[in-house]
Amino acid sequence: MRLLLISNSTNAGEPYLDYPKNEIRNFLGEQKMTGLFLPYAGVTMTFDAYAEKVKNRFNEIGHDIRSIHEYGNPVKAVREAEAIIVGGGNTFHLIKMIRDNGLINPIRDKVLNGTPYIGWSAGSNMACPTIRTTNDMPIVQPDNFEAFDLIPFQINPHYLDGNPDGHAGETREDRITEFLEVNKQMTVLGLREGCILRVENKKMKLIGSRPVRVFRFGKDPVEMQADEDISMFLT
Repeated sequence: MRLLLISNSTNAGEPYLDYPKNEIRNFLGEQKMTGLFLPYAGVTMTFDAYAEKVKNRFNEIGHDIRSIHEYGNPVKAVREAEAIIVGGGNTFHLIKMIRDNGLINPIRDKVLNGTPYIGWSAGSNMACPTIRTTNDMPIVQPDNFEAFDLIPFQINPHYLDGNPDGHAGETREDRITEFLEVNKQMTVLGLREGCILRVENKKMKLIGSRPVRVFRFGKDPVEMQADEDISMFLT
């Protein structure tokens, strides 16, 4: 199984998909590959426009994409895909369309059998057992929150320490603590912006200059750096 799970598409002040583009190229390899792109998390732009943005960046690094919305048979498109690429946006909209199109099991089976998977933001949430550690508003109602279950832990993408000045509401850590209170067996990795998890079979590497924050029920959160072995979370 090969996964590239990216916290966010764009760092502040940078072009779209700029910071992870070289990691995407390294992950896919030198031989040109055309990935199947799922634009379903896009809500405020058309799927055509979203796919064009992603295609431009992938073309820049020697690869290509074709969007699943261009196919008459989405399941067949998944089965024939060279790579699965799931973009960010609204996680609830994303999972509803994936589930409505009957794609959970086809994508899971495809990736477990070796097809590379790349996701950012909502697309990274979809690699988890469920989407219940997303930051997004439930603008639509999927039939349930069960995702691809490719990894045995939850990701909180865009993890943010503390609160912005003047905001007195719950912190991201408070929300994750609530999740663990009712899901005591789970582990949550707070993936800060600019960071990526690369999974190669039973090995997982943190890419980026910032640590990942690890949450478990009844334990103080811990920070793990890019030079530490974080493969333990895959078991």
